[in-house]
Amino acid sequence: MTLLDVRQLTLGYDRHTVVDRLDVSLDEGAIGCLLGPSGCGKTTVLRAIAGFERVRGGEIVIGGQTVSAPGVHVPPEQRRIGMVFQDYALFPHLSIRDNIGFGLHAAAPAERRARVDAMLDLVGLGALAQRYPHELSGGQQQRVALARALAPAPRLLLMDEPFSNLDVELRERLSLEVRRILKATGTTAILVTHDQHEAFAVADLIGLMHAGHLQQWDTPYTLYHRPANRFVADFIGQGVLIPGRIIAGDRVHTALGTLRSGQPMQCGALGVCPPGADVDVLLRPDDVVHDDAGPQSARVLHKAFRGADILYTLALDDGTRLLSLVPSHHDHAIGERIGIRLVVEDVITFAQHTNEFRP
Repeated sequence: MTLLDVRQLTLGYDRHTVVDRLDVSLDEGAIGCLLGPSGCGKTTVLRAIAGFERVRGGEIVIGGQTVSAPGVHVPPEQRRIGMVFQDYALFPHLSIRDNIGFGLHAAAPAERRARVDAMLDLVGLGALAQRYPHELSGGQQQRVALARALAPAPRLLLMDEPFSNLDVELRERLSLEVRRILKATGTTAILVTHDQHEAFAVADLIGLMHAGHLQQWDTPYTLYHRPANRFVADFIGQGVLIPGRIIAGDRVHTALGTLRSGQPMQCGALGVCPPGADVDVLLRPDDVVHDDAGPQSARVLHKAFRGADILYTLALDDGTRLLSLVPSHHDHAIGERIGIRLVVEDVITFAQHTNEFRP
């Protein structure tokens, strides 16, 4: 069942449009993410869902109730929404137990105590209940903020860049922990972030935004393997675009040979790419496999050691550049030639000289 339905949402200030006709829906228990660079409008959308921003057009429906539309505005405190802020916003003069129980003042003392105990157990902080925020690490404070937001059992949880103040290693570990907690409680949630690794670790569905427009709302797998346009292809993951020419509806010729697609290749507004069309073909690093017996060879231009893998930047004889992710025991020197072959499951093409984002 759909819990959140955002339809043709338009937001702005004075004559400036910040978000233009955004459509997003989220089922109960699902975790969504609004992803994009700074200034794309993602936090403004989150604030509108929370009730902190009035809408210029469209509507926001939560649990079947229209909470925002032109002429309609349900106050934030009546939306049953929890918030986790970037700076945690914990009360420094209250213990961890009292911080978590802050939103439960209407509950009976025994009920409140039981709920706080359950939240402390959920986030693994039972032994620290009597401490104060300044006595906790950043990751522990973030867990407290999450427990406080979940304690009143909101029907929707909103998280605004919740991991941005943490170091990289803790950010990755905590993002997985937050997903576990949200799934354990069956909480419907939306995360806002500029970091695609966080988005991939936490979310079931991701909406990539650019300049106030939603580029694609899809699963992490589909965003990576079947990007809707050049902007999505460039922002999500790594990859290169190499020139190609369509020789049939399901085949494209490139400097690395002919690639065959399981379905007709698309050229955006042109629809199915016609034979003879010049296109750019997306190749991800995992599409280019290192194989000493491969049909092609390429020269190593750069290498980036990543522990288990090495990301190689390669050059073909005609100057075409590729990326290849190779197990790190294949350690090749700059300038060395290595054999390669393509293993492309999804052939993604873009018509040349087209826009890189969806207006």
